[in-house]
Amino acid sequence: MIGKFSSAKILGIETSCDETAAAIVEDGNRILSNIVASQIDIHARYGGIVPEVASRQHLLTIIPVVNKAMTEAKVTWQDIDGIAVTFGPGLAGSLLVGVNVAKAIALAKQLPITGVNHLEAHIYANWLRKEKPPCFPCLCLIVSGGHSDLVLMRGHGQFEKLGRTRDDAAGEAFDKAARILGLGYPGGPAIEEIAKSGTPCLSLPRAWLRGSHDFSFSGLKTALWHYVQREEILTTASSVADAAASFQYAVVDVLATKTIKAARELGVRQILLSGGVAANKLLTEQFHNSSPVPVLVPPPHLCTDNAAMVAACGYYHFQTGKISGYDLDVIPSLSLG
Repeated sequence: MIGKFSSAKILGIETSCDETAAAIVEDGNRILSNIVASQIDIHARYGGIVPEVASRQHLLTIIPVVNKAMTEAKVTWQDIDGIAVTFGPGLAGSLLVGVNVAKAIALAKQLPITGVNHLEAHIYANWLRKEKPPCFPCLCLIVSGGHSDLVLMRGHGQFEKLGRTRDDAAGEAFDKAARILGLGYPGGPAIEEIAKSGTPCLSLPRAWLRGSHDFSFSGLKTALWHYVQREEILTTASSVADAAASFQYAVVDVLATKTIKAARELGVRQILLSGGVAANKLLTEQFHNSSPVPVLVPPPHLCTDNAAMVAACGYYHFQTGKISGYDLDVIPSLSLG
């Protein structure tokens, strides 16, 4: 059993969506290996993730990915102290692959296992850094394809959800906007790239939702669609770039403004960004230029789904005695706080 102050190597497993990932992390902050098998090329032909295809691909790649993580970390099963696995939120079929493999390994190797909330894991990507770890209380903005959550973190495992998306998440909005503009999938990187040659000159709406910390991007997406239909902008590359830049700026404006306002109100010591959209350079620049407190952002490869963040989070679970049984099941609609 992992002691409260013990050094420990944790195997993390992540299969919540379309990445099959495994990692070995030591003491919650030192990455020994971090392997990710992406399915982007498979799902790009459909313009989005197909759940059944994703789960079947996880079945094919999970064991090779775990083995590669062990090999790259130069560890044996005798070196592993525990297993952390994402059990929600996410696609049910995808989650089942990771959870069942993790339970099978834990049972066979007689290792403790802990279920990790995917959203919590994204936050813990900020602990995978050489600099000193984040300090509490901190305000966490989790922005990804499926989530736009604002969470107050008072300590390890102590979360209070302040806001969420009422419709489209930021990453989902980027995907849909990219489809409207004919830019392909995944949408976030495509819009960010073409926006570099554009100007945010379009007057697109912002849903401020006064009096709440919630977000909404569905109206913004619809406004972009109407603009495209009215102006027929797809006939010129410069107009597409301007539309992409305007859409990106509108999303970033709302995320940064509302989060920084909440940070001032709550008197937090830091803001932690996480999730795939946190890799957007305009977003991080906006935070660094406007925030009254330090802003921490994981490197881009740790913003997107990976298993190192799951292992880091699992380490702190074990430190506090949060261990799951072999009856651990998936919760696709799991929330945080």
